[in-house]
Amino acid sequence: MPQIAPHSLLSLEAYARQRRDIRARVIEHKKRRTVRLGGHLTLIFEDELTIRYQVQEMLRIERIFEEDGIRGELDAYNPLIPDGGNFKATMMIEYPDAEERRVMLGKLKGIEDRVWVKAAGCKPVYAIADEDLERENDGKTSAVHFLRFELDAETRASLKHGANLAIGVDHAFFTHEIHALDAAVRDTLVADLA
Repeated sequence: MPQIAPHSLLSLEAYARQRRDIRARVIEHKKRRTVRLGGHLTLIFEDELTIRYQVQEMLRIERIFEEDGIRGELDAYNPLIPDGGNFKATMMIEYPDAEERRVMLGKLKGIEDRVWVKAAGCKPVYAIADEDLERENDGKTSAVHFLRFELDAETRASLKHGANLAIGVDHAFFTHEIHALDAAVRDTLVADLA
């Protein structure tokens, strides 16, 4: 699995000097890795660059510069980098109104397990959610989930040969499907596959 090594990270000082340029590059990069499902669900498909940026930001915010602290951040974030056989995404459930968000997070329990991707001609691949920790309780789901879509050989081959990539969610309180992702997004995600 691809890993970010401690020695490849910028020091806090070097990152501070380069942060504006790095941030602009990552924002532009994420445009081709972001999928909005309906008006309230966003998936950001992660890769080494997006996770590297997240680690650098966490080190900056927490002022972490010691080896053990850096290793702890990398241990938490490295598993979110796709390994060539899967897609990994951060899913955000977004309702600007606090009361509506509270109600909907209660109704949307289990939604993280109902998100899927599908190459044309293949079976849908449902997300494996929140492998790091449980993000749901008896009353509600979390507004943020981490998803892994483990793609079989047939799906990977179909995508590499140009098959459309569909994505959707089929939850009792929220359904939405994109029959074919935008070509630039699709091509960016397929480039992650080995």
